[in-house]
Amino acid sequence: MDTSTYNHKKTLLVFITLAITVCSKNVFAKSRHPITDTEIRERKSKCYGDIESGYWGQHCKASLIAKENCALRCLSPPCYEIVYESDPLEEGEKDYSRSQEYKYCMHRVSLGESLDGIKGSFDF
Repeated sequence: MDTSTYNHKKTLLVFITLAITVCSKNVFAKSRHPITDTEIRERKSKCYGDIESGYWGQHCKASLIAKENCALRCLSPPCYEIVYESDPLEEGEKDYSRSQEYKYCMHRVSLGESLDGIKGSFDF
């Protein structure tokens, strides 16, 4: 095989790989519909199962609130980081505004949208 044929095939292979990569990111990064409450419940249920199986470590089974924090991190690591990581839920705490921020974040993640401005978006 001569050098020009080899270079042509190599260039074609690089182009095809690049095209597949770009198309894949667009298909998987953005959805045509936002995540539903049902999908969230199903995913969270799977997270609870993983926690009970020990996949998240024993610290996640230490208390109900530890389990909840781990489930939220499992469900959406970027949303947990934005909303709860600096101030995790505490025993007996009901934080409506952060709960709404988290759901809003998951909605935006499911659509492939920017997560800028999530924190504090439901402060009243």
